[in-house]
Amino acid sequence: MGRNYGILRQVIEAWQAKDVEGVLAHMADDIVWHYAAGALPPVRGKAAAAKLLTRFQQDMHAIQWNIFAHAEAGERLFIEGVDEYRTADGIRVAAPYAGVLEFRDDLIVGWRDYVDLGVIADQKSGSPLSAQVTTLLDRPLAG
Repeated sequence: MGRNYGILRQVIEAWQAKDVEGVLAHMADDIVWHYAAGALPPVRGKAAAAKLLTRFQQDMHAIQWNIFAHAEAGERLFIEGVDEYRTADGIRVAAPYAGVLEFRDDLIVGWRDYVDLGVIADQKSGSPLSAQVTTLLDRPLAG
């Protein structure tokens, strides 16, 4: 496991424990976080990231980060996976994504998640997981 992937694993553990401060401890003060790159403007700075994480916590429960592949190139970590969680109403959401994290001094300074917000919206409105999403979930997880 590479150094940056190890840092991401610590972020995941903190997020699953609903420890916002633990997640923020791995972010630089000047982080630029595109949590839905191409669809929504990025969050800039640790204070804005804290607000977003707090908002996410209200509707994301039983969170699982299914990571199927990852690679490191210098200070960049590339990941492919499906984030899976339950909403406050008990609806299962499984969102396939690809992500790129950039590091400086072991802190995340850039985070870009490429995700289809339409897939999430469909699931939240009550549509079952599509065959494509189910197929993606059925793959072996990365070590």
